[in-house]
Amino acid sequence: MKKVDHIGIAVKNMEERISYYTETLGLTLLKIEEVASQKVKVAFIDAGNVKLELLAPMSEESTIHSFIEKRGEGIHHIAFGVTDIRERMAELKEKGVRLLSEEPGPGAGGAEVAFLHPKDSFGVLYELCDKSGKGEV
Repeated sequence: MKKVDHIGIAVKNMEERISYYTETLGLTLLKIEEVASQKVKVAFIDAGNVKLELLAPMSEESTIHSFIEKRGEGIHHIAFGVTDIRERMAELKEKGVRLLSEEPGPGAGGAEVAFLHPKDSFGVLYELCDKSGKGEV
């Protein structure tokens, strides 16, 4: 794990929440994009030493929609920046950590992502986020 890459925050209304973070808190909006494979719209906010990733569902089939229905808006996950995500996944499996998928999937900004099962992480959903193919870590 190289660093905390971002903190994912589930939101119902993207425009209202962007306004809160940029106008009320004075943070900077970096970009907005859609991750069709996860059925979410994401906005990255620069919070200085870490990014905040606002996640709004694009449909009722989105896991973010289900999360908001069950728990309400709020922190969804913490993402660690990694390199060689497949190697990190294999290391974690060897240590008995369950992953939510066998292979990394596409994430925002062209990253490859994988999630650790929250039951193995004491109730916290952690994401492995590999941007090394994009020239970032």
